[in-house]
Amino acid sequence: MNAPVQPGFDVERIRADFPVLAQQHRGRPLVFLDSGASAQKPRQVIQAMVRSMEERYANVHRGAYRLSEAATADYEAARAAVARFINAADPREVIFTTNSTAAINLVAHSWGRGVMQPGQAVLVSEMEHHANLVPWHMLRDDNRGIELRICRVTDAGELDLEDLEAKLADGKVGLVAVTHMSNVLGTVTPAARIVAMAHAKGAKVLLDGSQAAVHRRVDMQALGADFYAFTGHKLYGPTGIGVLWARLEHQERMPPFLGGGDMIASVTLEGSTWAEPPAKFEAGTPPIVEAVGLHAAIDYVSAIGMPALEAHEHTLVDHAMRRLSDIEGLTLLGRAQDRGGVFSFALDNAHPHDLATLLDRAGIAVRAGRHCAEPLHARFGLEGGTCRASFGLYTTEGEIDYLAEALTKAREFFA
Repeated sequence: MNAPVQPGFDVERIRADFPVLAQQHRGRPLVFLDSGASAQKPRQVIQAMVRSMEERYANVHRGAYRLSEAATADYEAARAAVARFINAADPREVIFTTNSTAAINLVAHSWGRGVMQPGQAVLVSEMEHHANLVPWHMLRDDNRGIELRICRVTDAGELDLEDLEAKLADGKVGLVAVTHMSNVLGTVTPAARIVAMAHAKGAKVLLDGSQAAVHRRVDMQALGADFYAFTGHKLYGPTGIGVLWARLEHQERMPPFLGGGDMIASVTLEGSTWAEPPAKFEAGTPPIVEAVGLHAAIDYVSAIGMPALEAHEHTLVDHAMRRLSDIEGLTLLGRAQDRGGVFSFALDNAHPHDLATLLDRAGIAVRAGRHCAEPLHARFGLEGGTCRASFGLYTTEGEIDYLAEALTKAREFFA
């Protein structure tokens, strides 16, 4: 299962950094094609977290002793690394959360309930992950007079920008919350154009970058958005840590989401005052070791280089489109012109769970279900779900070929 090496990109050397990929699965080499759900971890991330726990662990921001000062330095160094990675103007724009879901809920609570006014609307799309839909349902249902609007998705799996423009036209949309890259379709949305359209009508923009931050170079200053969310575990880092990037002027207007230690300036029995951003949004003991792991993951992908990662993925996407399109009876969900390494598909006569089980017997790990995107599957008439193959920096063309061969055999089996 070898792949041609991209300039500056040695996929076999990279695969050697991921211990889990060396194992056999059901007597066959493991073909891990579920990185869109959670990516595997390189040895460099694992070792950085172990060193943190063995040598430099203490609670942060509070101790006047060496270990606490070292842990605090590591934690804040992770914030600075995230800021560099996404080209934020200021590290204080980086808020650590537990994951993308927590980041989006923070915006829904602190901006949606704390800043938005009755009569305003939140505009999302049909292709959103539940994490960028359910919080807005909850805000709408909170009797605050906030409307929820839905932008359509075209048959090709792209945002319908004419529909987006129409739903922005009356100037009542206070926030546009859309994905930067679909976790089902692989569609990369024209984020900078969406931001410009929204800002022209007075709306702020939240981008869910859970997938995009893994597959594309993201630049906060170039995108011009107001909020950006992504998670560590898809970016080859640990679970339990995510990022909300938010402009400082917005953070200053937003009330805290959670109350407790480390997010306050002062507390009396009568009341509390808040710490300066971003601390006022990081209540309690934060994900200290996880921040170290995220920093190591960012260093890892940065050393390889996002241009090399993008070139490798472009090759994989083109190859997968050719191979999977040739399989009779296989329906690919979405054919956007700009897409990343996520392919959802349905096979004639096969329930997605049954198909995933059969693929597992061949050593291939894919996702089965509706991928936390039930409305999108309904939009394409696939309420029963799909299987999804999603790529990482360690994925090879040979693995895609092996998937295509297994799907061809599966079609014969289910027929």
